[in-house]
Amino acid sequence: MLTILKKGMRVSSLTSPFSYRTGDPSVLTVPRRGANFDLKTFAGGWEVPMTRIWPRANGFGMARRALLTGTAATAILPRIARAQKLDRVVFGTNWRAEAEHGGFYQAVAAGIYRRYGLDVAIRQGGPQINSAQLLTAGRLDFNMGGSLFGALNYVASGVPIVTVAAIFQKDPQILMAHPGQGNDTLAALKGKPIMISAGGQTTFWQYLKLRYGYTDSQIRPYTFQLAPFLVNKKAITQGYLTSEPFKAEQAGVKPVVMLLADSGYTSYTTTIETRTQVVRDKAELVQRFVDASIEGWYGYLNGDTAAADALIKRDNPEMTDDYIAYSREAMKRHGVVVSGDALDLGIGAMTDARWNEFFETMTKAGVFKPSLDYRRAYTLAFVNKKVGMK
Repeated sequence: MLTILKKGMRVSSLTSPFSYRTGDPSVLTVPRRGANFDLKTFAGGWEVPMTRIWPRANGFGMARRALLTGTAATAILPRIARAQKLDRVVFGTNWRAEAEHGGFYQAVAAGIYRRYGLDVAIRQGGPQINSAQLLTAGRLDFNMGGSLFGALNYVASGVPIVTVAAIFQKDPQILMAHPGQGNDTLAALKGKPIMISAGGQTTFWQYLKLRYGYTDSQIRPYTFQLAPFLVNKKAITQGYLTSEPFKAEQAGVKPVVMLLADSGYTSYTTTIETRTQVVRDKAELVQRFVDASIEGWYGYLNGDTAAADALIKRDNPEMTDDYIAYSREAMKRHGVVVSGDALDLGIGAMTDARWNEFFETMTKAGVFKPSLDYRRAYTLAFVNKKVGMK
């Protein structure tokens, strides 16, 4: 990359090696990042404290040093960031496009990824797509994880995938009942039939058995269709905070919604996963993707979402404006993204204590062996930096 600069300007870049021309034939080169200066990033561009770029000899003789300071730095650095070659990144989601993926789409629509030097393509997931296999095969660079069960199962199975951020502090998993039936709390559901999917039986159902004494005899088939719930006022079903209640209300039922996360179910979800090799060999790329995604989520929750919503509807025409608006508001109202540790550490926050609590609980439930090294499932190196917080 070659960027034309005025004489006497001070510059920096995330790309290495890189060269700059001072307006005359002299070319300045730094052979690698960090060779002669300390580089830091922030939301608005690049911050370069007291940088020196040392010259090298070229065909025109010894180049002069270039310095960029003060307002000149503010003016030139965004242009440098735009001039950089973008790193191509493919990010896979765990379902078809929806508001629950909104922050990632916001980062695309608002140019946040590009500002971080990334050209990001979002690949939708779905019932027939195994994103973990695509990730390990190198067809995805990052993947949206579902819950901590998946992350810990990777470790148990020797799959080289690691969680680098947790966008949802609360898992939106719910149980849903009809009003006026005495099914208003999770404790009240003990012993009653509940529609639970096969996947739910091996994950959050294990928590409910441990916490409330539910038994497998309560399980009824869950078909991913709302009709069996709507026609039976005694019915109780699993659901997602941002989806099934909206569909029930559209059908004329104002359901009782019980959010498992508010009862002590501590799984993170909508995590960002990647291969352990990527963390080891491309840590700077991981950091940029995580930071840009976090900024995207702040923008989606608090800003103009029209462009992001348009991308969601393009990828998934089943999404409607009112459906998206309901889901976004539900995430905000219940603190799905911004609550707990994220209030102080920023979106994407994770802690050792939270991972340990979940692991210990699920070990008591018999899901995982106590000998499992759960710490291999995640790293805190890329989060808790208060990125995007005002």
